[in-house]
Order: sequence, then structure tokens, then C-alpha cells
Amino acid sequence: MGRRSNYSAGLYKQFEEVMSRLSQLESAHKEDSTALKQLNHNLGVQAAEIRRLTDETTEQKNTIQVLQAENTALKKENQLLKDDNERMKRILNNNSNNSSLPPSSDKAKTATQAVDTRKNDEETEDVPGKPANKYNGRTRSGRKKGAQPGHDGTTATREAVEQKIRNGEFVHRLLHIGKRSGSYVTRYVLDLDIKVTATEVHIYADPDGKYRIPAAYRSQVTYGPNVRAMAACLYSEGVMSNDRICAFINSVSGDRLEMSEGTVYSICRQFSVLCKEEENAITADLLNSHVLCTDATHMTQDGMRAYIRNISSPHSVIYRATETKGLEALRTIKELTGFTGIFEHDHETALYHFGTGHAECNVHLERYLQKNTEETGNNWSRDLAMFLKGMNHARKVQMAAGSCGFDVKELSRYESRYDQILETGEAQHQRTKGRIARQEERKLLNRVKRYKENHLLFLHNFEVPYSDNMSERDLRKCKNRQKMSGGFRSMKGMGMYCSIMSVIETVKRRGLNIYHSISKLFEGRSVIA
Repeated sequence: MGRRSNYSAGLYKQFEEVMSRLSQLESAHKEDSTALKQLNHNLGVQAAEIRRLTDETTEQKNTIQVLQAENTALKKENQLLKDDNERMKRILNNNSNNSSLPPSSDKAKTATQAVDTRKNDEETEDVPGKPANKYNGRTRSGRKKGAQPGHDGTTATREAVEQKIRNGEFVHRLLHIGKRSGSYVTRYVLDLDIKVTATEVHIYADPDGKYRIPAAYRSQVTYGPNVRAMAACLYSEGVMSNDRICAFINSVSGDRLEMSEGTVYSICRQFSVLCKEEENAITADLLNSHVLCTDATHMTQDGMRAYIRNISSPHSVIYRATETKGLEALRTIKELTGFTGIFEHDHETALYHFGTGHAECNVHLERYLQKNTEETGNNWSRDLAMFLKGMNHARKVQMAAGSCGFDVKELSRYESRYDQILETGEAQHQRTKGRIARQEERKLLNRVKRYKENHLLFLHNFEVPYSDNMSERDLRKCKNRQKMSGGFRSMKGMGMYCSIMSVIETVKRRGLNIYHSISKLFEGRSVIA
């Protein structure tokens, strides 16, 4: 009994302990359950926040994509505007010194359009523009205006007049002023006595009774070689229109002649045929030359663009009309295809298919170098332009001294300096700003490197000129003709003009009298040997 009583008491005690522990666990479970509910609530709140943030992030991503697209478009538009702004600045800064524009296009620039030229990559100064035709780009010599000491004057002198009277070159007349007694002083008055002469031509029948009338006398009334020469001279050298030529000739005849515009045109057309026959002698002289200069200028032909190209030497010049400046058009010019010497030109790469040597015009290059200096502020291009001018001066000194060329040591020194300037140019090019300016400078550097021998050929061969200014001067006559007439109606008319100017300019080059040479042509005599 005692053992059972103890066992039951112990068991009951254990049961109480278990129940006590169970009560504690239930209490703890309630607390954990409450905390779990709070956590679940918090988790729901966080999930809602995450969903909200996710939606907001998605919206922001969409906004960012839209903004990125807008930014890309704005960057592209900004670049286009920058390029266009740079291009417009280049156009505004163009003048006759740094481009191929004529001096008549130069205009005064405002203060805001003044060109900034950096000195030593730090300092800046304003370079003002110039009014049209106010002054040219040549450096002032400091000498007084007019003839220089040692220059042979052209003023008519009493001795020269009296000598020509004795030679029969002048008709001698006397005019007395005052009483014809005692001493007197002599003065001479030179004048032209223009009279209209009507030559009656009798053409007799041959034994068969037929009148074989020469072509020159087919018309009942025609004009002689002097009137024809005057009309042709006014058309070519005088750059006058047909109606003004008529008015002038009729006026100097005392209005006795009644020449029409159609007659003037017929005379000029006949003269062009005569000039065409003289072209073979001009071509032969050009093909026998060692160096030829060539250039082309655009003309207006029936509202379309066409070109006149000239090929020039110190003794001859010929003009050719072409519809384009391309290689196929150049191959139609026999003075190009048949020449085996050196061509001097303005970096026309198509011309490298002709001749055996090529020299680049350095005056043309100087314009590009000056423009590069103005646009980039880099001084390598300015140094190269000055160096080229210095080499040309040194060559002139050598030629004046009778030298035929530089020695090998001097040539090597010049070429080394040329290369050093280009190395400096490469270094300065790395910091050039502006896409267009950078591209143009890159092209310029590539050109002066690749065509180094062509730009320096004037140093190695003194027969090669420093520039092709000879050709550019020859083409100014063509531009004057276009200013007067506005252009040509057909390629045939342009070809007629080219034939006439080829003879006129060659005659002038050889020191022949223009008027008398034209008269000889109308008389059927050749003037160019």
C-alpha cells in the first residue's frame, strides 16, 4: 500500500509538471502566433509596397527610354546644327585670299564676323574684313607710285615723232599759229585720220564669157580687211557686244557706214574660221614646250554649266570649250593627250593621266593654308605658306645670279624643313576642334604629304613656275566676256570664241600688233608661224 501510494503521488506530480510546461508552451505559442500575425501583416504591407515600387520603376524605365530616345535625337540635331554653323562660318570667312572667290566678292565684315587668329595657341586678335576691291592681297613694297627708276617710259617724245616722220611712218602736216616771221617753237599733235574708202572692183569675164567671182566678192557690197579687223578686235580684245561694235564703227565713220549687228556676227564667225586654221601652229608650239600651265573656268552655256580650259606657255596659249571637267572631256583635247612634258595646274587629279610630270600650283595651296590657319588656329599651315614663299624668293635669287638650280645639300635642307612642318601639323591636328575644320585639315595634311614632290618641283627644275598664275590670267578674259554677254547660247558659239581668243592671246604674247595681225588674217596671210 505504501509503495502504490508513493508511485501515484510521483506520477501525479509529473503530470502536474507536464501540464505546467504545456501551459507555458501554450502561452509562448500565443505570443508567437501574435508575432507571426504581425509579421504576416507587415509582409503584406511590404509586398504592396514592392508592387507599387515595381510599377513605379517600370514607369521610370519607360520614361528613361523615352528620354534616351529624345536625347539621341537632340544630340543628332545638335551635331547637325553645329556642323551647319561651322559650314556657314566657313562660307562667311571665304574671300579672295583664302579661296577661289574673285576679289569682287570680298565684302566688309562686321565686328562679330571678324576672324580670330590664334597666336602661339593662346593669344587672339581680330582680322577685319575688307570692302570689295578696296585693296588686293599683295604685300606692299614701300615704293612710290608710278614708274620706278630705270623703267623705260612710253611717253611720246619730239625726237621719236620726227624720226617716224623721216621714216614715212607719219603723214607730215604743218599748222602755223601767229605771224609767219621770226623764230618759232615746235609742237606736234598726233591724231588719226579716218576716212571711208569705197573700192570699186571690176571682175572681167574669162574667155568662155563666165564671171568667176571670188568668194570675198559674192555680195554686191562688202567690207574690207580694216573694217573687219576693227570689228574682230573690238569683239575679242575690246570685249564689246555686237550692237556696241556697230555703234562705234558707224560713229567713227561719221555715220557714213551703216553696219548691222548681223554683219558683225558674220565677220566674227569668218574670223573664227581663219583662227581655226592658225590653231595647228599654236598646238605644235605648245606640244614642243617643256612645261605647260593649264586651268579651267566655268561658263554659262544656254543656262547650263560648261567650261573653258586653256593650255598656256610663255609664247602660246590655246582655249578649248568642254561640257565638263571630267577625264572623258579632257581626253578630247589634243594639247593634253599629245603632250609629253610637265603640266602645272591647280591640283586637278584628272590631269595626272596626261604628260610625264606634274607640278602643283603653290599659290593655290597658299589659299588653303591661310584658310586652315584662320579656322583652326594652328600655325603649321601659316609656317608652311611662309616657307614656300621663302623658297620661291631663294629660287628667284638663284635665277637672277644665273644659277640653273640648287645644290643637293640645299635641296635636302629644304625638304627636311618641309617634313618638320608637316610633323608639327600632325601634332597640332590632334587638338583641332570642329568636325568640318578637322576633316578639311586632315585632307590638307594628306595632300601636302602625298604631293610633296609636285609642290616642290619648282625647286628641282627652274623651268617649272611656282604657280599657274599664267593660266589664271589667261582665263580672266573669258570671265569678262561672260560678264558682258551673260554667257553663250551654244557650244558652237563658245568654240568660236575660243578659236578667236587663242589667236589673239598668242599674238599678244609674241609682241605682234593685234590689229595688223587680224588684218593679215582677213587678207589670207598667216600670222603665227
